[in-house]
Amino acid sequence: MTRVLVSGGTGFVGRFIVEHLLASGYEVTVGGRSRPSESFFSQPVSYVPLQLDTDAEQIAAFDNISYFVHAAFEHVEGKYRGGEGDDPEGFSRANLDGSVRLFEAARITGVRRCLFLSSRAVYGKSVSSVVDETSPTEPDTLYGAVKLAAEDALKSVAGHEFVTASLRVTGVYGPAGPGRQHKWSGLFADYLAGRPIAPRVGTEVHGDDVAAAVRLMLEADPAKISGQVFNVSDVLTGNREILSILQAATGCPHPLPAVVERGDFKEMSTEKLRALGWIPGGSRRLAATIRELAEVAK
Repeated sequence: MTRVLVSGGTGFVGRFIVEHLLASGYEVTVGGRSRPSESFFSQPVSYVPLQLDTDAEQIAAFDNISYFVHAAFEHVEGKYRGGEGDDPEGFSRANLDGSVRLFEAARITGVRRCLFLSSRAVYGKSVSSVVDETSPTEPDTLYGAVKLAAEDALKSVAGHEFVTASLRVTGVYGPAGPGRQHKWSGLFADYLAGRPIAPRVGTEVHGDDVAAAVRLMLEADPAKISGQVFNVSDVLTGNREILSILQAATGCPHPLPAVVERGDFKEMSTEKLRALGWIPGGSRRLAATIRELAEVAK
C-alpha cells in the first residue's frame, strides 16, 4: 500500500484530500501541529508532528513516505489574501521558507512525488479574459507572491527521482469536518435571518474534486506532470445563484441579492487538467451540495 503524507490534513481542503485518498486505498499520514481526534476522519490515519518552521528538524516525518502532498498554510484565521495580518515577514518565513524546507526534506529522504497546493492568486489582476497556465503570473498580494515563489522553488528541484507538480486552486466549497463550519455558513445565516447580502461572483470547486486532482497527480505519467502547474476550478457562480438554491430548499421568503455582471471576471481554464482525465462535478454537484448544507442550516 502506498503511503502519502498530507501536511495540513486537518484543514478545510486538507480533510477532503485525506478522505479521498483513504477511499482510494492509500495509507495516509496526517502532518500538523496537533493530532486529529479519532472521530475526525472516516478511517484511521497515522499522525506525525509537522510545522512550517525553518528551524525545526523534521526529516523523521518522511520515513516510509512515498508521496508528499503539501496543503498546510499559516495565516490569520479566515483569511488567505491579507492572511499575513501585521506580520508579513513571519508569514513569508513560514509559508515560503518553511515550505521549501519541507520540499527539501521530502527530496533527500526519497519521497517519489511532491505536490503543492497553490492558488489562483498567483495570476493577480490578469488582463486575459480566460486565465490558463501560460498566462502571466503577476500576483498583487503577498499571499499570491508567496504561493508563486513556493511553486518555483518546488519546480527547481524536480527530477527523474522526484516528481513535482503544483495545483492552482480557487474557491473550494463543501461540507466541513466534525465540529466545523462550511465556507458559506455565515452567508446562509445572514440570508435566513433577512440580513442584506452583498452581490458577488466567483469560481467554485468542490473539495472532493480538488482531492481527485491531487490523486490524479499522484497516479499520472510523470512525464506529463513533473515540474508543471495545473489550474483547478469548476463553476462560475455567485451569491444570488447560491442563495436561490438555498431559498428553494428552505422556502425562505427573503429577497435575493442583486444580479452581478460577469463580463470582467477572469475564469480559469482547466483544459490542461481535464486532458489528463479530471472531470469535476459542475453545476449539478454545486446544487446538490447546497441542498445538503441547507438541511443543516434549517
